Amino acid sequence: MELMYLLRKAIRKLPGRIIRAVPIPEPEVIEGFGCRAGVGGKCREAGFGSALVLTDRTLAGLGFLQAVEKSLDDEGIRYTVYDGITTEPKLEYVEEGRVIALERGAQCIVSLGGGSVMDTGKMIAAACRLRRVPAGMLLRKFLIVRKRTLPVFAVPSTAGTGAEMTVGAVITKRKGGKSASVIAGLDVRAVFLDSELTVKAPWRITAACGIDALSHGLEGCLADVSSSESDVEKSRRCVRLVLENLPVLKDSPDDLSARSAMCMAANLGGNAINRQLAGYVHAFAHAVGARYHIPHGEAIAMCLLPVLRFQRCSCESKLSDLAHYCSLNGADALLGELEKLIGQCSLDIDGSVIRPEDCRELSAAIAWDSINYSAPVTLSRRQIVSILSEISKVR
Repeated sequence: MELMYLLRKAIRKLPGRIIRAVPIPEPEVIEGFGCRAGVGGKCREAGFGSALVLTDRTLAGLGFLQAVEKSLDDEGIRYTVYDGITTEPKLEYVEEGRVIALERGAQCIVSLGGGSVMDTGKMIAAACRLRRVPAGMLLRKFLIVRKRTLPVFAVPSTAGTGAEMTVGAVITKRKGGKSASVIAGLDVRAVFLDSELTVKAPWRITAACGIDALSHGLEGCLADVSSSESDVEKSRRCVRLVLENLPVLKDSPDDLSARSAMCMAANLGGNAINRQLAGYVHAFAHAVGARYHIPHGEAIAMCLLPVLRFQRCSCESKLSDLAHYCSLNGADALLGELEKLIGQCSLDIDGSVIRPEDCRELSAAIAWDSINYSAPVTLSRRQIVSILSEISKVR
């Protein structure tokens, strides 16, 4: 029997125990169409007179930044805008952002954007407190900020990653490759779930983000960790919100109630990652997505059902409880709804990209990645290859 399998099985409860020791932010959550206009007021209420505003050029070009700028101006808060962040959060952005924040005396960070902007903002907030630590040394598994990071005010522009809530940040290194860090001491003061930012998103992006949020809640429900009833409730609510509202947006993209519900689902999914971690759906999606350059939400959609079906016997009761919460009659009905939803998303997923000759390398990556999670079962390399075979049949 493989040594890696025995190691993973022996320590599989360890990640859940570790994450419980990490301080988790409990920000105020503000909801509503256009609610980002309240950023300045919250900054002033907290006593801050200067800010570094992070965003990307696309959002700035669409005019979404203006409401945030006006709110800061109205409250007399000095601010500097850094809009150089692209689709990948890079170490260079963290370094540049820290320099700007320190030079301008920023007392807080305002992040407006998707997961890349959120992760960059969290790392800059930590880097400003660790000003003597070289940027490259910030990319460690656990980044401990003893007196807490600069305060962060987060305005997510997508309804998927939940990165506005999570203590994790994934940053691309200078020479390529990604580094995932857990920021102990992250200080997120407020999150603004502004549905206005998601209304014009193309269906494919809305769907992919929604499936990502769904997977966070779902894996939170099935995780083999000691969870409070409140956290279990939040993960279940995340799943139900996506099942009820994502299909609505396919035919009615301007439905503000459904948009708002999806923003909340993503936020609750972020809580699931913090409290319950992820599982094999993410381990498979990370490996397959990286190997074949498949966007994360689409990789999740491709891997979700094959993984759930394989590990079903290990979490039957949790699936049944989740089904009941979603007003469905048992695990079969829940899996059927998930399959129906993924079909409705019309994502460009094709499992045939997985080549048999790649499975050895993929299975090693999946096994290694799974050490970070709290899945309900530990899979052997042979079982992982079997699931990859099922994923290859997904169309």
